[in-house]
Amino acid sequence: MEDVLAQARPLEGRVALITGAGGFIGRATAELFAGRGAQVVCVVRREADLDKLRGAIPGALVLQADVTKEDEVAAYVGETLGLLGRIDIFFNNAGIEGPQALIADYPTAEFMRVLEVNVLGVFLGLKHVMPVMTGQGSGVIVNMGSIASSIGGAMMSGYIASKHAVLGLTRTAALEAAPHGVRVNMIAPGYIDSRMLSDLAAGLGADMEGLVTHVPDGRLGKPEEVARAVAFLASDESRYMNGTTLLLDGGRTVG
Repeated sequence: MEDVLAQARPLEGRVALITGAGGFIGRATAELFAGRGAQVVCVVRREADLDKLRGAIPGALVLQADVTKEDEVAAYVGETLGLLGRIDIFFNNAGIEGPQALIADYPTAEFMRVLEVNVLGVFLGLKHVMPVMTGQGSGVIVNMGSIASSIGGAMMSGYIASKHAVLGLTRTAALEAAPHGVRVNMIAPGYIDSRMLSDLAAGLGADMEGLVTHVPDGRLGKPEEVARAVAFLASDESRYMNGTTLLLDGGRTVG
């Protein structure tokens, strides 16, 4: 009976911290983690997401923070520890896409804002969560990358640059954390049916149906599919994976 329960709830007893939990992928992951037995802590920036998530995910704690502000990152980590005593899983997920424009026309302030959220936010999460996990001697971190972590894309310099940086941070953190029993990996989704992809497509003068033509599988991915991949990286099933990237793109980057 215990084996059956362990298979149904493989994250039972673990504390999972998720940033960007108000987005499509963040929320899907929070729901899946909770269903698999984890105590979930959702971090969101917007008041609207705070109100939306409270009570929506059974047993979840919902905290408000801006991932680009170090005092607020330290606060959400500290509050999680104060309430739950540990952090076993960290999905370093918060991110934005920024505008779409040629480099010559890309607003410098917007470029810096994308780097602030997607790179500084990831860095600060690592900076404050890694010491907790290394102190415990265990833990798993999953950073949110993208197919943009390894390919280029016209009119997307801010997003492309930021996601390339996340790949470098992931590899560096994995090397630093490995001797302490902590794993750090990156998930790299392709075209996922979400608000972010819809906005990106509109900014590039495309539509969602047009994007599908670039995917060998012939469809967009679903947030729930990304969530399952994150859950795999967070579980003991992937315990020999460290510093790697799990690509989830329907074959988009094969050719």
